[in-house]
Amino acid sequence: MKETCLMFTQYYKAGNQAVLAILQTLSPEEREKERGSYYGSLSGLVRHIGKGTLFFQGRFKTALSHKAPALKALAASESLVIPQDTAAEAQWNALVQAFETLDNGLIQMASALDEPDFTIPVPILSYGGNPDKVPLYFLLYQLTMHGTHHRGQIAQILDEMKIPNDYFGIDPSFLPPLVLPQ
Repeated sequence: MKETCLMFTQYYKAGNQAVLAILQTLSPEEREKERGSYYGSLSGLVRHIGKGTLFFQGRFKTALSHKAPALKALAASESLVIPQDTAAEAQWNALVQAFETLDNGLIQMASALDEPDFTIPVPILSYGGNPDKVPLYFLLYQLTMHGTHHRGQIAQILDEMKIPNDYFGIDPSFLPPLVLPQ
């Protein structure tokens, strides 16, 4: 399970880096333009992904309070602030740097955990509004799917803008070797 969770955190970072690199080529006006998405602009979608990552990291910190190496891995993100509104160029650059910190923290956290730690229960409100505890690995998967979903929305907008964005062709070197059953 650790190997899979580590792979997901590395995929999450690679996907974020690829999308941010594409968006870096756009003007601030193009990134901030209303695109009809729930989060408005391309920048709005990116900010939402960042806020989601901060939310999940907060849940992980609560559950891992007894795991000093994992907490240390997430400590760098404690002072990060994701802008609420329009990101001017300086704020955009800070946002890109914030993703580097967030994504590295997730990878370092997963690396610092032992195999049984991925089943530690994490308190979170369920979709029905009831307090639940779910295994840490499940929330790592949820985080990965959340980012993938919103990067897909970004890809759709970029498609409409006729901007190449095949960020799926990321370097698979972080994947574990594929072992097929005999």
